[in-house]
Amino acid sequence: MAPRPARLRSALSAALIALACLFAPCGALAAWAAYDLADTGRYVTTMAPLAADPAVRNAIADTVGAGIMDQVDDRVDVRPLRGTVRPFVHDAVHSFTGTETFRLAWDSANRAVHDAVLRALHDESERDVTVDLAPVTAQVKRQLAVEHVPFANRIPVEHTEVSVLPVQELDRLRKGFHVLEVAGFWLPVAAVVLAVSGIAVATCRRRAITATALGTALGGALLALAITIGRRLTLADLPEEDHQSATGAVYDALTATLRQASWLLVALGLTVALGTWLSRRVHVRVQGQAPEDGPLRADPETADLDMTMPSPGDPGDPLAWHSTRTPRT
Repeated sequence: MAPRPARLRSALSAALIALACLFAPCGALAAWAAYDLADTGRYVTTMAPLAADPAVRNAIADTVGAGIMDQVDDRVDVRPLRGTVRPFVHDAVHSFTGTETFRLAWDSANRAVHDAVLRALHDESERDVTVDLAPVTAQVKRQLAVEHVPFANRIPVEHTEVSVLPVQELDRLRKGFHVLEVAGFWLPVAAVVLAVSGIAVATCRRRAITATALGTALGGALLALAITIGRRLTLADLPEEDHQSATGAVYDALTATLRQASWLLVALGLTVALGTWLSRRVHVRVQGQAPEDGPLRADPETADLDMTMPSPGDPGDPLAWHSTRTPRT
């Protein structure tokens, strides 16, 4: 039965390592939200390639086209043009999404939206976070005029604000964002400190290192699974397949860094666990390795030697071994 202090050390080590393995994926998630999503430059860089995604372009064409037609309906003097303009609007908007001008407008719009959301999360304003579609509408109007669409110059260009973040969700998101800002730094630090402490107090440090590595790999795998489940839940509420594809592309782009972090945890944990196992095998093999000349063989002539330690009164070297041959019969 192990002594009580040893059992306490083992229990304390197991608790510290378990907490470290729990904090590792949570810290990766918090750091991603606090330092990746909350950075405007990184957000714009992440979203920039989506300007060429077909699903995203179709969704934007539908949204902007619907906004233009709503403006036409609101103007009595141009409402009779609805049937004339409608067939050209979607094609014109979709054609516009393939231009360099749209890519610049896309980056500018994402930067403006991100800045607006961050301002709303940091201040106490109580209004919806919106984005204005008027610049895009103006570009579409010019495109229609170039293509000689009838009465294109009479399409109204007004400030059309699309809600990005409803005011009802601002208070909850503010609290969560402030928590993530703190947790994004302290959770990873706590995970490292707890892991080092758990290994330091363990009675068998090699086993503690293996447990920490395997627990980290398991946490990374669970984080990757949570990302996959979150994607399915996000797309499940969208009715149209086109919007699902566009939202899926945006979700994949935003969570790319988080997925890399989760697989990095898996790879790091498995690598450390494998290295610990291999080092143990090498250590055991070295400890049990026989001398170069092979195992000692017993001489048949001296197999019956009686090896005895000298008594205190015997002369000679006190460390020497004395042998007495038993006479053969």
